[in-house]
Amino acid sequence: EPLGACKHFPRDVVEMVAVGEQTGQLEEMLERVAEAYEEEIETTTTRALAILEPAMIVLMAFVVGFIVIAVMLPILNTSSSIRRS
Repeated sequence: EPLGACKHFPRDVVEMVAVGEQTGQLEEMLERVAEAYEEEIETTTTRALAILEPAMIVLMAFVVGFIVIAVMLPILNTSSSIRRS
């Protein structure tokens, strides 16, 4: 009941703790809760990395493109100046 009154714990966790207390298997229920949260964190991390990796590749492409333009532009300007004279 005290966990249920606290709004920080999800309802599933409160119910699993209550069942664990009633059956005398609180430790096992808490381990199941921990495993469920570990799986959730693993899934969230995998999804975040799946989104982040392509974004980093695109960002690096822009950086490399900027560097190439920054290096080539003065060379092209110099060569066009030489052709004019």
